[in-house]
Amino acid sequence: MAISVQELLDMLYEMIDEAKSPAFSSDKCTIERDRALDLIDEMRAQIPVELAEAKKLIAAREEYIAAARAEGDQIRSEAEEKARKLVAEDQLLLQAKAKGEELIRQAEERSRELRRSANDYCEDALRRTQEAVAEAHEEIATARARFRNVSSGAPVPAGETAQKSKYDIDM
Repeated sequence: MAISVQELLDMLYEMIDEAKSPAFSSDKCTIERDRALDLIDEMRAQIPVELAEAKKLIAAREEYIAAARAEGDQIRSEAEEKARKLVAEDQLLLQAKAKGEELIRQAEERSRELRRSANDYCEDALRRTQEAVAEAHEEIATARARFRNVSSGAPVPAGETAQKSKYDIDM
């Protein structure tokens, strides 16, 4: 079972949160570098998986639109057939045309509505997925850079201390 990027981030956060502090230091901790880097590597591996899920959403949207289009075509065909039958009768000619046009209009409106709904849903889902992936990527990059700076003893730039996330390592 694949673990999501969010779960991996939570595991990394928990590892850092539970890390022991050396004597006489409350703002530094010691963590297993290999384990932390393994978690980050797993996150990198999961990002394409989540992108594949987004592609599945797009495919589902396309299927939804195709189904809506087919339903609209079927409704249109049925409406045209009903209209043809009604036209055969002289006294119902005007009624048949009006009824057929109304059914066609309703089918086209329903088709547009289904297409619009599918597009809105998929656009929203893709936007949220893109934001989540971008946020996760940004947080991973920031956390990894800070981790490497801290583990190598390099000072953290002054501008970075003002923008900490919940995944930051305080050392």
